[in-house]
Amino acid sequence: MKAMDLLRIMYAALAVLAILLVAEVGWRKHWLNGEVGRKFVHITVGTFVAFWPLFLDWDDIRILSLAFFVVVLISMQLGFFKVIKSVLRPTYGEVFFALSVGLLTIITTSRAVYAVAILQMALADGFAAIVGTRFGRENKYHLFGRTKSLMGSLTFLVISLVLLIGYSLFSSAGLTWQYVVLVALGATFIENIAALGFDNLVVPIAVAFVLTLVR
Repeated sequence: MKAMDLLRIMYAALAVLAILLVAEVGWRKHWLNGEVGRKFVHITVGTFVAFWPLFLDWDDIRILSLAFFVVVLISMQLGFFKVIKSVLRPTYGEVFFALSVGLLTIITTSRAVYAVAILQMALADGFAAIVGTRFGRENKYHLFGRTKSLMGSLTFLVISLVLLIGYSLFSSAGLTWQYVVLVALGATFIENIAALGFDNLVVPIAVAFVLTLVR
């Protein structure tokens, strides 16, 4: 590995660490609480990761994915970064998200597909959780044993549609509107039924796989 590659990996890792430290301080000082605090990390780190292919090689991303997977596991055991575990329900979303970052590099070599797949979880899932927590108390529903909110699911669907429309307009894919709607609905359905944070793995992988098939 070249020295420049190593430096880029280190800078990317330090940037993620800085975000985690800021979020942890915010949680301890009660600036960030519960789902909002956890999703702040989810949104900011995920959005940053989505653009890694602009300055990192695919092998670099795989190394970082494995490193973060190990760090998350250690953090869960030792209780570091409490902000990412500040919700009462059991979830392994951070573990699955770390895995998806690396697995996506095997499914696609398209920067655009990679970015859209990651942003499905960083933005669509992140803001859906925040909106659902804030405005979803009166519009909850149950699906396959999971309690969800209409506002949260609608937020996920809308952001997913925006991401896919943007991908279609600014890439050579040229997806039809029917295809965009179907993929967005499929991603929303998976997010609804996947338990314990498993959607952080399945949604980006599924979206990347489908978009790669139609490129």
